[in-house]
Amino acid sequence: MNIFVAKLNFKTKEENLRRLFEEYGEVSSVKIVTDHETGKSKGFGFVEMPNDDEAQNAIEDLNETEFENATIVVNKARPKTEGGGGGGRPRSNDGGGWGGNKRRY
Repeated sequence: MNIFVAKLNFKTKEENLRRLFEEYGEVSSVKIVTDHETGKSKGFGFVEMPNDDEAQNAIEDLNETEFENATIVVNKARPKTEGGGGGGRPRSNDGGGWGGNKRRY
């Protein structure tokens, strides 16, 4: 099961998050999401646990508990949606606007 962990302390390290979840069972992977430009934590990440029962126990026990001076939120991760993104300025030079309504002013 893929587990979403939010509201992490920005100083939390992946190895510390792994140790926390290993108290509930085997952990396949841990990834704290970082800003591409600065490399700093965005305050959330993902933990993969192969055993769904162990993962569910971790979610139930750890959600809204304090970890490294932050009250974390722990949920089953939702699958990525197709497409994503949207809006913003188009990359082409076709004279398009800023997305959304194409009405001219």
